[in-house]
Amino acid sequence: MDRFMEAAIEEARKGLAEGGIPIGSVLVLDGEIIGRGHNRRVQRGSVVLHAEMDCLESAGRLKASDYQRTTLYSTLSPCDMCSGAALLYGIPRIVVGENLTFQGPEAYVRSRGVAVEVLDNQECRQLMEAFIRQSPELWNEDIGE
Repeated sequence: MDRFMEAAIEEARKGLAEGGIPIGSVLVLDGEIIGRGHNRRVQRGSVVLHAEMDCLESAGRLKASDYQRTTLYSTLSPCDMCSGAALLYGIPRIVVGENLTFQGPEAYVRSRGVAVEVLDNQECRQLMEAFIRQSPELWNEDIGE
């Protein structure tokens, strides 16, 4: 498995261990992880700290030319908010662990020129399926339902 997706899965596990939603993300620039994060909405009482947003926040401010050389890895297909952040900053590539338990606006993101690669990773899917079974109310809150 890709070492960057492994790092994102590690972040997802951290989130679950903290009592949150098991979604993780890393931002890679020139072959190095420069940001990592996991969904912290529950832990921080936040409305915006999805894994990708936490990851971008941890990377700190970057130049537009740096964002244009990054790849965003996420264990789950990014939602509208997180996809919008990737579009805003010109991130050219998103690698998704799985999109069967939830699929964000992948077609739209692709139509805007972003390469979206879906790995269909079994571990990512199993983490989400188990979480959704155990905490359906929390999951629905996270996706705005």
